[in-house]
Amino acid sequence: MNGIVTIRGLQPETIIGCYDWERTVKQRLEVDLELTADFGLAAHTDDLCHALDYAAISEHLMSFVSASQFQLLEALSKAIIDEIFDRWPVSEVTVHIRKPGAVPAASCVGVSLTRARSL
Repeated sequence: MNGIVTIRGLQPETIIGCYDWERTVKQRLEVDLELTADFGLAAHTDDLCHALDYAAISEHLMSFVSASQFQLLEALSKAIIDEIFDRWPVSEVTVHIRKPGAVPAASCVGVSLTRARSL
């Protein structure tokens, strides 16, 4: 029984960007996640140890992103997915990252990446 855990609105601050000034100051990002996993055992047992602990995932990713120093949102997106696959039993991850204020004419720009776990 597959289901999707969603985490919306994480707001880590990190070094991100290609321009010299962006390499010297942390910027706030907005991160949303969709994590596909088997809900069968969690639904049957009603026990957190059989579920994706979204509080633990959120805390870990806030630390991971805050400590990162990527130039591109695309590279950060891939790194987030790799981090999730390394630590949690998910079959597919979608990550949406927005960078408010990156383009003066837009309220926000961002990227989305979806990847299934390789067999």
